[in-house]
Amino acid sequence: MSAYKHKDGYYRKAKKEGYRTRAVYKLKQLDDKFHIFEEGDKVIDLGAAPGGWSQYAVERVGEGNVIAIDLEHIAEIAGVTCYRGDLTEDETVKRIIAETGHTDIVLSDMAPKFSGNHHLDQARSAYLAYCALEFCMKALNRGGTLVVKILQGEDFNDYLSDLKKRFKDVRCSSPEASRASSSEMYVVAKGFIKQHKD
Repeated sequence: MSAYKHKDGYYRKAKKEGYRTRAVYKLKQLDDKFHIFEEGDKVIDLGAAPGGWSQYAVERVGEGNVIAIDLEHIAEIAGVTCYRGDLTEDETVKRIIAETGHTDIVLSDMAPKFSGNHHLDQARSAYLAYCALEFCMKALNRGGTLVVKILQGEDFNDYLSDLKKRFKDVRCSSPEASRASSSEMYVVAKGFIKQHKD
C-alpha cells in the first residue's frame, strides 16, 4: 500500500464504510451539488470496475435499476447487474439495450492507463469521454443525464461544446475528493435532447 493511501482520508473512509474505491465520494459530492439521482431512475455505469460508483448509485435509485459495464470482471454488487464487455462495440450496446431498455442516467468515471505524457493522456481521456457520449446517443432517454470525467486540456472545450449541442444544461465541477494534483474535471450534463441513433 502506498504512503499516499495511508494519508488519504477518503481512502480510509471508503474502507471504513464498505466502498470499493475512494472515487465514490466524488460522485456523492457531485450528487449533493447537482441532484443527479431520483428513486427509480435507471442507471448505466460505464467502465464501472471495481464498482464504487455503482455501489453509490444503487443506494440512490434502488436495487435492480443499475447496470455496471467494464472490460474487467466486476465482483458481484447487491442490486446491480454486471456485464463484462466493450462499450465501444455495437454488439455490447445492442445486447444491453435489448435486455434492459434505454436508461435515465449514464455514468462514466473511465480513465486511460496513464503514460506520463499529459497530451497523450488527455487525448485518451477525451476519447473515452466521447465514447460515453456516443453511448448516450444510443441508450439514453430523452431528458436524461450524463456524468462524465475528462482530463482538462486541448480537447476539453470542444467536448463541452459538443455536449451543449445535445444537453440543455451542462455544468463542470472538480469535487473536493479529487486529488489536488489532478487535472480531471467532471461534467454533469442534464436534459438530453438528441434522438437515439439507430
